[in-house]
Amino acid sequence: MRFALLVHLLWLHFAAESFIRGEEVHRKPNIVLMMVDDLGIGDIGCYGNDSIRTPNIDRLASEGVKLTQHIAAAPLCTPSRAAFVTGRYAVRSGMTSVGRVQVLLFLGGSGGLPPDETTFAKRLQQQGYTTGLVGKWHLGVSCERRGDHCHHPNQHGFSYFYGLPFTLFNDCVSGEGSDVLADLQEKLQNLAMLFGLTLVCVHVCGLFEARPWLVVPLLFLTILATAVWYVPFKLVPTWNCIIMRNQEVIEQPMTVETLPQRLLGEAQNFIRRNADRPFLLFFSLAHVHVPLFKNPAFAGKSRHGRYGDNLEEMDWMIGQLTETVDSLGLASNTLIYFTSDHGGHLEDSDSTTGQKGGWNSLYKGGKAMGGWEGGIRVPGIFRWPGRLAAGRVVDEPTSLMDLYPTLKYLAEDTLPDRLLDGHNLMPLLEGKVGRSDHEFMFHYCGIYLNAVRWHPPGSDSIFKIHFFTPNFSPPGAVGCYDTHVCMCHGEHVTHHNPPLLYDLSRDPSESRPLSPETEPRYAEILEQTATAVARHESTLTSGQTSDEARPHAVQVQMTWEKILWRPWLQPCCGTFPFCRCKENMTHVVDQKIQE
Repeated sequence: MRFALLVHLLWLHFAAESFIRGEEVHRKPNIVLMMVDDLGIGDIGCYGNDSIRTPNIDRLASEGVKLTQHIAAAPLCTPSRAAFVTGRYAVRSGMTSVGRVQVLLFLGGSGGLPPDETTFAKRLQQQGYTTGLVGKWHLGVSCERRGDHCHHPNQHGFSYFYGLPFTLFNDCVSGEGSDVLADLQEKLQNLAMLFGLTLVCVHVCGLFEARPWLVVPLLFLTILATAVWYVPFKLVPTWNCIIMRNQEVIEQPMTVETLPQRLLGEAQNFIRRNADRPFLLFFSLAHVHVPLFKNPAFAGKSRHGRYGDNLEEMDWMIGQLTETVDSLGLASNTLIYFTSDHGGHLEDSDSTTGQKGGWNSLYKGGKAMGGWEGGIRVPGIFRWPGRLAAGRVVDEPTSLMDLYPTLKYLAEDTLPDRLLDGHNLMPLLEGKVGRSDHEFMFHYCGIYLNAVRWHPPGSDSIFKIHFFTPNFSPPGAVGCYDTHVCMCHGEHVTHHNPPLLYDLSRDPSESRPLSPETEPRYAEILEQTATAVARHESTLTSGQTSDEARPHAVQVQMTWEKILWRPWLQPCCGTFPFCRCKENMTHVVDQKIQE
């Protein structure tokens, strides 16, 4: 009897061990996605830069797969990030603009990623993953009232959120100027001057006699009108520059100087807490967006001023997070991905600091410049030891939107989905196929289709046609320095009929447009592209094209109605409008910096 019991116990022991081993073998992989803000593809060593030190990013490339034609779906953060998390062009979710403002400007606005959109985080959450977002969101917070959090990361599949529900910008640091207020200040000054001159002219011409009892109310109304418009913008640092943990505001306004350590610490702790289960971490860095904050240990260390210092600190953070994965023994079952939301901001510079935006290598254009390559070609690096060959380079066209279907595949998610614009990258990354599934890519500037990329079957050529291009200013510049960013409509663009045509395989800098005399397939390329555009637009519902005569079934989120600040939507800790609080920093561990 005892012998039989012993045999039974031994059988249970070995069966349990076998089950555990099977679970380990078949455990779904961990996912770590690292996205930098405003990084130029030419800023990194493994993409050709020999003057900025990026050893940790370079190491990821040497240990994994590097994509050389990795394309953002938009040249600005809000639409690019919307496309990234949904696997669909931003125009499908309404995260685009018909006017000047192409990103969300206020946390107190009602625009954002619609609640009925599906993100890769939501899909992986449904497959048993623990999901977290640490860092920048910039896809909205609330819809109708403060606290409904309809656009919040928690509502879009991220179980845990710590970071910036908005973004980092100059207004968050005293003395750095204003990204939001500058235009308003100029408009207010012009209106005030016009109002004053009008009063003087009217008085001089005898059309109006200034009576003492009229002066005081007139002055009061002038001050009141100015305050109504000016005060919300003046309080932007308090209202926009905040840190949230899940749905709670824990710091307002935020202290930017300690932000890198806090974001890194939160990302590391998320990995440690979930090391024994499949997890998805989206580490969305605030670097290298202005203002160029940094730890004092990096100040003056680079050859490229504050931007270079900021970039080298970012590389250090990438190294620290990678080391956390490796030190926990998770490397062989963790896919690490590194990218940027779009290209560098060429117009971001001043006489004191110099260049504050990134370098886009030989590619023309940059952030907010529609389909020009410099604004949409970004780094793309995947590392997965034992699964992806080290040092492999893929030159085929790929997209940030490809992450959604790739993660679905890795999570073994076979449930039906909406129409996706991305494709599963694993066959290409593993070398099982040599060609991308992207025959055509569509490049938007706001809601307007700006350019189309065509990779003909059986050909190494990559053709790109531009239907319109931004008007650079001042004349001769390669950027829109007069307006700080380029725009997508009206007098700000030049339409081309026939469109401009380039072969990126022979002219990656888009400096030599082709013609019927220089390209034998010229007519065929235009014809094939026109057919592809018609096919693509047939998949868009009403409101998702630039035809303003059509009814808007998909609501555009970047309208003035949705962007403008509303007090009842403003996240606040404390009593509105006196919103102030500081995060308890006792849990923050100082990071040891290797100089």
